[in-house]
Amino acid sequence: MNFTVYAISSINRKYIYIGLTSNVEKRFLSHNRGYERTTKPYAPFKLVYTEVCPDRISARKREKYWKSGVGREILRKL
Repeated sequence: MNFTVYAISSINRKYIYIGLTSNVEKRFLSHNRGYERTTKPYAPFKLVYTEVCPDRISARKREKYWKSGVGREILRKL
């Protein structure tokens, strides 16, 4: 099963959220509808980055990279 690492950016505030999922469309809708406690105050969002990984382990490694200082800097420039 493939997993997707994704980054969403708040349209109204300076906030980027990075996560991983097996269904990025469903997860993105969940964030925008306010179903996720962590991101609810920052909705609405735009999808700024996706990366498909072959398994959960590699997806988790990539998620950790994007959550690092270097990764976040790159995402802020997108």
